[in-house]
Amino acid sequence: MNIQLNFINQSYGTNDSDIVIFQRNVATNFDEITVAWKVIQHIAQGDHHSFVFPMTMQIAATDSRGNFTPRTDAQNGQLFAMSATDAGDRLALIRVGTEPTEIQVLNNLPVGAIDAEIYRDGKLLARKTDIAPRHKGVFHFKPTIWIGAVSQVEEGEAMNAAIVSSIDTELSLLGIASANIVMTGGGPGATSHPFAFALRDIVMA
Repeated sequence: MNIQLNFINQSYGTNDSDIVIFQRNVATNFDEITVAWKVIQHIAQGDHHSFVFPMTMQIAATDSRGNFTPRTDAQNGQLFAMSATDAGDRLALIRVGTEPTEIQVLNNLPVGAIDAEIYRDGKLLARKTDIAPRHKGVFHFKPTIWIGAVSQVEEGEAMNAAIVSSIDTELSLLGIASANIVMTGGGPGATSHPFAFALRDIVMA
């Protein structure tokens, strides 16, 4: 099921920050690269921006030769493997994974590291790089999104640690069918307040 979300700018002032939305891969022992999943730009005070948060995801992989596999539907509890075939390296679902809350990617190639990527709504959500042969890359996402006002962030690109650490708003989407995400705060000079984000007008699934 898709979750319908509507971002509304109810902040004060003329700050033209971008709004970044992302998820964190909370898998254990994961050398995390945090990707800007969605970036809302130049949204004026009083404007809104609607978007969809799908429950379905896709997975793809890149081999050491720079070849990209097609995106394949993926869900929690599945194990995929990158394997060598007569027609080249292929990524395929092989069986149920060892953890019901994770999507796992096994590098089953004899040589060469791979990268694995997860997509949501056609946009890059997370990436795991340099998965060595006979090793797994693991993706585990809580039913939450992180959101913040930032600058100089590109959608689909990795964010630096300073930007990620500055974003402290986590919103739970568990059981939600639709909601507004309302941004408040801002303002000129000494009277300004930090931007704040909250879910409102929530409709449960």
